[in-house]
Amino acid sequence: MDTPAALPLDGDGYPAPSGVLRRPAGAAESARANRRWWDAAAPAYLAEHGADLGDVDFLWGPEGLREADAHLLGDVAGRRVLEVGCGSAPCARWLRRAGAEVVALDLSAGMLARAAELGRTTGLAVPLLQADAGALPLAGAAFDVVCSAFGGLPFVADVEGVLAEVARVLRPGGRFVASVNHPFRWPLPDSPDPADLRVTSSYFDRTPYVETDEHGGTVYVEHHRTVGDWVRAVVAAGLVLTDLLEPEWTPGRTQEWGQWSPARGALVPGTLVLVCTRPG
Repeated sequence: MDTPAALPLDGDGYPAPSGVLRRPAGAAESARANRRWWDAAAPAYLAEHGADLGDVDFLWGPEGLREADAHLLGDVAGRRVLEVGCGSAPCARWLRRAGAEVVALDLSAGMLARAAELGRTTGLAVPLLQADAGALPLAGAAFDVVCSAFGGLPFVADVEGVLAEVARVLRPGGRFVASVNHPFRWPLPDSPDPADLRVTSSYFDRTPYVETDEHGGTVYVEHHRTVGDWVRAVVAAGLVLTDLLEPEWTPGRTQEWGQWSPARGALVPGTLVLVCTRPG
């Protein structure tokens, strides 16, 4: 099998797209493109955000909400926990330090390489698994908790299939918590400046955002769902939604992150957190 050519990088170290458009993109296309993009982007992303994410920390989103304060997962000591979309796995290492038995999963080999390196340097290595969230290579009812902190869900075409897989690997009574881009950000410009808060597209347009290379090949895909879409997907998977959080900006936090900023965060939500359980 031929190995895809490396993506050309922009001056900031991120893949440089030749085109940006809105069009349909299926599950296989999205997974293939995003695996390649995150492999190429991992060094730049971690150079830019690694200090904020920490080596052993659990950040739910750019607003600065941390699991140490929010306690959305409950007491994890002695629990089996799966992290979906772990990236460099700071959350998984935090969970292990808190006494959990953790498996950390991601699509990107580039991200998992950094996770392995940090596992060695911190002394908090966790099992790492490269896999697609839509087809978890894990036994049913194997975990007490599944979590995902901006980890993969915005990039999958078939979120209903992913949530069905989450429900399958959760034990009855288990908990699932995930943070995603707040759907309200979709119709707004990708800017941290409050002066740019204007509606430029429809909130109800679910057409994926796609970046392409010079040959028109897909290199990055992001999918949009409304708040109602997320609720219906959770219910369709057989999970019970127990809470929806829209974190406010943490007082004193000055970190900007893409379109997220203290000034914009004071006006509109940037993160949606789904808190769910599997009945039983």
